[in-house]
Amino acid sequence: MKGIVVLPGSENSDDLILEGELFGALRPGIEQNVIFGELVFNTSMTGYQEILTDPSYAGQMVCFTASHIGNTGVNSEDLESGAIHAEGLILSNYVPKPSSYRAEETLEDFLKRKGRIGIHGVDTRRLTLALRDRGVTPGLMIPEAMRDRIPELKNELQAKKYGSFDWIKTVSTLKPYLHPAIQDAGKSRFKVVAFDFGIKGQLLRDLASRGCDLTVVPADFPAEEVEKMKPDGVFLSNGPGDPALATYAIKNVKALLGKMPIFGVCMGHQILSLAMGGKTYKLKFGHRGGNQPVKNLDSGAVEISSHNHGYAVDPESLPDTVQLTHVNLNDGCCEGIAVPTLRAFSVQYHPESSPGPHDSGYLFDRFIGMMERR
Repeated sequence: MKGIVVLPGSENSDDLILEGELFGALRPGIEQNVIFGELVFNTSMTGYQEILTDPSYAGQMVCFTASHIGNTGVNSEDLESGAIHAEGLILSNYVPKPSSYRAEETLEDFLKRKGRIGIHGVDTRRLTLALRDRGVTPGLMIPEAMRDRIPELKNELQAKKYGSFDWIKTVSTLKPYLHPAIQDAGKSRFKVVAFDFGIKGQLLRDLASRGCDLTVVPADFPAEEVEKMKPDGVFLSNGPGDPALATYAIKNVKALLGKMPIFGVCMGHQILSLAMGGKTYKLKFGHRGGNQPVKNLDSGAVEISSHNHGYAVDPESLPDTVQLTHVNLNDGCCEGIAVPTLRAFSVQYHPESSPGPHDSGYLFDRFIGMMERR
């Protein structure tokens, strides 16, 4: 089915309309194939199945800048969750026949099974350049036959108000569950409570491989209930949307600070910063990709890291008790903080590196070390 991607214009620009071919879980009626979402781009060369199943992409359509997607198919081991959380995907060239020995199904079969639609044959370079200039913008993916209905669909899109919606509540677990340590981890066991703001599977696996017995709790799980569990540490996960809307999470982290070691990643970094009295702001087009250079201010080393965030922490808003530990070398934004007096630290990027390079795995070991010293 022929389709189009629509990036709505503004007072100074016209609508950008790009043609392609819809594929995946197409429905019988054309009106059932209309997709709304924030348009974002990801610069990773690999790892599309990890990206699609990352809960942090809830409410977004992902434009992949890599020229070919589908080469490695999809397998059950590299999923970050049991669902595709991205609203849709936008590709330049789709490869329908995987060439990886690990492939269990094609990308299109995966989309069909999970009920999601994509579009390929799109000029993704043009779309990415437009998003870089205009910033993240709500957009449309629709059948070509509905082109004449773009004005009314734009009105419907505008009414969705993506920036004022708490996406965390749509992806967080509804009740606590256990994720036990890997039996042959060969290290001391630790009881860790992990707040699920949209947690990725690889984060759980990395902590479990280091001997952590994890209890994953809902995003709004009360701090007093966490204390009753007497954990050795608390982990704050990644997640979608504006961190300032998660007032319940900020309140709970405030109540737990200083009582046990705390480690935050991505959304967890932003929540920790807000709990310390800092402020966050929305980036123009965000950081999404597996090739972001981050400088460790303690060692001076530069890590090539994996990112997926549309918001950032304003370091000038943080109190003197908070140390800036990492900065992004592309735009200078805050990528990590530490609060030594309260045994808490966090990073904006993804040390689980799924997908991405493995330069930042030491951060999990730092958390383990803090719990050992405790």
